[in-house]
Amino acid sequence: MKKTKLTLALFVLMAALIILAALKFGAASDLPGSGAASPVLVELFTSEGCSSCPPADALLEQLDGSQPIAGAHVIVLSEHVDYWNHDGWKDVYSSSFFTARQGDYARRFGLRSAYTPQIVIDGAAQLNGSDGGAVAGAIESARSHAKIPIRISSVSVADPRTLRVHLKVEPLPADFKLRRAEIFVAVALDRAASHVLAGENKGRDIHHVAVVESITKVGTVEKGKNFDRDILVKVKAAPDPANLRLVAFVQESDAGEVVGASLLSPPVKMGRLVTASGQGTGVAGPNDRSAPTHAGIR
Repeated sequence: MKKTKLTLALFVLMAALIILAALKFGAASDLPGSGAASPVLVELFTSEGCSSCPPADALLEQLDGSQPIAGAHVIVLSEHVDYWNHDGWKDVYSSSFFTARQGDYARRFGLRSAYTPQIVIDGAAQLNGSDGGAVAGAIESARSHAKIPIRISSVSVADPRTLRVHLKVEPLPADFKLRRAEIFVAVALDRAASHVLAGENKGRDIHHVAVVESITKVGTVEKGKNFDRDILVKVKAAPDPANLRLVAFVQESDAGEVVGASLLSPPVKMGRLVTASGQGTGVAGPNDRSAPTHAGIR
């Protein structure tokens, strides 16, 4: 009898440990509906020409890899601005589009000017991108906000410069303050690195994660009306599935609050799009019959 009770107690203990482990790893999963994790979008505005930015780049990589905030699925984006390019080093990942996006946030937050490194949490809070404690606190706060489910259900290669992505976005709830919100898709390199030869970071090797190549508005979602369709997203070059991230997010207009986000991590499983003539390779997904929405590169 004692042996039986001991065996039962060990079984219960092992089951509890398995459940705790599942909850822990479920919080870091990018699968929709995994555990109780709430997606939190963390945007870092950075530059390889800024000497104070490498610590923020490292913090973003840590947030992405370790997922340290219980109950939050941190989805990161590294957006390289171009206003540091005149100081001796041109950041190959920089774009005026990201500078303009950061400018929209600066106006939204009432800042006198943009700065680097800056982190924006869910479009609702901004802070110094190197301040790990403040960033963690902002993520902790953001995870309790209501979010709508988003799912990237399939990805196909339409041509070397175009991805066909199927998105499913649930309607805005009736009690949301927003009546309508914008849907975006970000195309990012999973990893990147540079040896800086000039400027403030001369001689440094800098590593990046989730380096954004483009952010494209692909549609809108409303109360009582979902978004469920294929969209075409332009890319700069033929994508490498092993170094590709796709992030879909829903945001209030004019750089407002982010109310939903989803990450498709590498390696991204992609098929070759079947043409009307039946030519092409790979297996077309079940949604390939629907008409795509075209979206230009940013």
